[in-house]
Amino acid sequence: MKNARKSGVNDIIKNLKKFLSEAIKRNFYNGLLFSGGLDTSILASLNPKVVCLTVSLGSEAQDLRFSESLVKHLNMKQLQKVVDVGEAIDAIPEVIKILKSFDPAIPNDLVVYFGLKNALELGIDAIATGDGSDELFGGYSFMKNINDLASYIQKISQNLNFSSNDIGKFYGIKIIQPFIDKEVIDFALKIPADLKIKEEDGKFIGKWILRKTFEDVLPKEIVWQGKRPLEYGSAMFRLRQIISDKISDEEFREDLSPVRFMSKEHFYYYKIYREVVGEVPKPKNGQNCCPGCGTGMGRSSFHCKICGYVLDWGNRYHRVGD
Repeated sequence: MKNARKSGVNDIIKNLKKFLSEAIKRNFYNGLLFSGGLDTSILASLNPKVVCLTVSLGSEAQDLRFSESLVKHLNMKQLQKVVDVGEAIDAIPEVIKILKSFDPAIPNDLVVYFGLKNALELGIDAIATGDGSDELFGGYSFMKNINDLASYIQKISQNLNFSSNDIGKFYGIKIIQPFIDKEVIDFALKIPADLKIKEEDGKFIGKWILRKTFEDVLPKEIVWQGKRPLEYGSAMFRLRQIISDKISDEEFREDLSPVRFMSKEHFYYYKIYREVVGEVPKPKNGQNCCPGCGTGMGRSSFHCKICGYVLDWGNRYHRVGD
């Protein structure tokens, strides 16, 4: 039985690598939004001829260390966009206007925004991203607490949409997402959930099967690194406290908006949303009402694209990226 299990895992590894490789061959791109994390490192290893674009807030971000290490290992070309605090904060209204959202994930979106803006300036018109890997392969920490992970992944796989799509459309840049290629999705849904999140030595390892698939291709420190959300790897998380400090306790306490704010930072984004987008739209017929902001959500949706509330499989709210 143990040998049969090992044979099954080896077959999954072989086919997963094949499906990802074929997805990349079918979809031309000349740039890669590259953090040095597992997902974009996999894409880099499968197509090392493209230009890697790495965004950071300041020059001490973790993504710079990981990405520079892999670029050297694969002999790739890398372009870095180092953003300062003022530049990042000034860009927030435009990002909110593009996305029509005041989701607290804005620091993540800023990384994508600056990466794609830089690509446009460089004449790169097709960019690959690692979108979808966490959703399909169990990359989020909350997923280890879901009893029926396979059903959850099946459900969210039907409605995968990312900020990179909206920002790419705004800039006229084609976004390539190999992890959500139809054949990759179909195969990923067949992989047992216990191979996606695996417990080893008392520690839960997300995307285990994806790591095993590329452990003979990528350096160990890249394959087995912990999850690093864009905001942390890029150091954009530093903006959160800076933004929160812009809202006084009194202003936050006296606000009468019908929105359930998660933080002062969330309130800050909402104020900008009201200025550059307008009122939160009311639900349409057949939609559920978002408990966070009152807008409409599809009956099968877990994530409100406007305010950022996410309903997980256990009917608890958490923030994307956790």
